[in-house]
Amino acid sequence: MKNLLSLLTEATLASGSHRLEHKLNADESNSYVASRNAGALIHLGLAMRLAAVVLAFSAALAAQMDPREIVRRSIATWDRGSKTGRSYSYTERDVARHLDASGVLQSEEVDVSKTIFVNGDPFQDLVEHNGAPPTPSEARKQMEKLLKRQTETKPERAARLENEKADRAFVTEVVDAFNFKLVGEEVINGRPAYMLDVTPRPGYAPRNKRARMFSKVAGKLWVDKQDFGWPKADGRVIEPFFMGFLVARVQKGSQIEFTQTRVGDGLWLPSRVRIAAHAKILFIKSYDMDAVITYSDYQQTEPAALASSASPSRGPRAK
Repeated sequence: MKNLLSLLTEATLASGSHRLEHKLNADESNSYVASRNAGALIHLGLAMRLAAVVLAFSAALAAQMDPREIVRRSIATWDRGSKTGRSYSYTERDVARHLDASGVLQSEEVDVSKTIFVNGDPFQDLVEHNGAPPTPSEARKQMEKLLKRQTETKPERAARLENEKADRAFVTEVVDAFNFKLVGEEVINGRPAYMLDVTPRPGYAPRNKRARMFSKVAGKLWVDKQDFGWPKADGRVIEPFFMGFLVARVQKGSQIEFTQTRVGDGLWLPSRVRIAAHAKILFIKSYDMDAVITYSDYQQTEPAALASSASPSRGPRAK
């Protein structure tokens, strides 16, 4: 921006100087006073042009750097990714570690699944549980889920898609639910990104039930300067809140880390989610979880494959 402003300023000054030289040559016979007046007027004109350039670029810079507009555009990119991403297959790896109150590991579950498409919709096919294929009992339960998906009616499918849409809708409230402060820029994976502080907006009334938690969390958000994707987001719980009909109370200090990867022009999809949650179950039992979900091997699926009803090639292992 500084270089561009400098070039425009030099061009303006050069243009004014050329006109000044032409004017003085034409009026060599004029008096000294007239020359001084002409020079003063020209310099005043140059100063006004320069001021106009500075103001114009200051306004453009302010508009470009408005934090809420940055986030608004990022929400549009997220929405585009959530829709277009339904035509991509990928591998998902879920690692859930459960800890006791002192932080000692109690159990660990690791699931690996791959995307299949059933009646044109993505469906996660479990291929591995704790390093081994699903057990017969797990496979039977997955078969039931797969058959239910394959035989769902049009109204059932419409209701399912509407529920999925509602589950994602709370993200669109981010723009109104928080205050944003642009605190700098950072290069992430070779791409420049805006860095914003995110804090709850006092008095905000959520429209979606899932957005109720927004008043209890704060953090940082990184937004790609070109595509407005989210290469990174960090959130932390600043006030406890309930989940699941007052069953679990998520404690202050719980954290979530979220990253996306750019899989195409303007298309960003999740790459990693980490949740470090501290909760109270029924106000009595402490429950600590450290979960990491990774997404990889994104591949766009051809329309012909989406139109067909796929089933697992290795037998029913849908999740």
